[in-house]
Amino acid sequence: MTAVNQVTLDIHPGSFMAVVGRSGSGKTTLLNLLSGLDRPTGGEVFFQGRDLTTLPEAELVELRRNKIGFVFQSFGLMPLLSALENVELPLHIRGVSWRERRRRALEALETVGLGPRSRHRPYELSGGEQQRVSIARALVTGADAIFADEPTGELDTTTAVSIGEILRDVARERGATVIVATHDLVLAEITDRIVELVDGQIISEK
Repeated sequence: MTAVNQVTLDIHPGSFMAVVGRSGSGKTTLLNLLSGLDRPTGGEVFFQGRDLTTLPEAELVELRRNKIGFVFQSFGLMPLLSALENVELPLHIRGVSWRERRRRALEALETVGLGPRSRHRPYELSGGEQQRVSIARALVTGADAIFADEPTGELDTTTAVSIGEILRDVARERGATVIVATHDLVLAEITDRIVELVDGQIISEK
């Protein structure tokens, strides 16, 4: 079975785009291909002029570390670390100095409205707050593109809208490209562009 079939997309910097479709339609696979997590069996994926399908794994890792941020449905936070420490983690891996990574992490948390909660651990935060921490972690490296896989899947409608608005602001104010895979039509309607997949193929765009 082909997970993604004959998909051609041109995504401009600063876009806020939703990929919608039923479970098994290929949404997550498409995000993984666009972000370099998976390699296609055919075709090409260009990111800032570089064909991800031909890059060595070490260069892909470096690209994902510096240029690409990820937001997941399950938040993916380290339970024993504070919100601030979770956001700092990508910078710590990159060897950024303690003072600089603390400054940037606090700035990212302020961006998502969580500055006052920076010392709290994930279990002390609501689901929406945990997802904001996840977004701040994706932002902290200055990523040019953020891929969010079902970022509102575990949240109520009101919280989901607030997360969608934060992602929209990231695209508009920071110029980052934000691509979400979602079942959530409320979230999709906030985006600038909706691509619908069925059986790995684009059937509509608006």
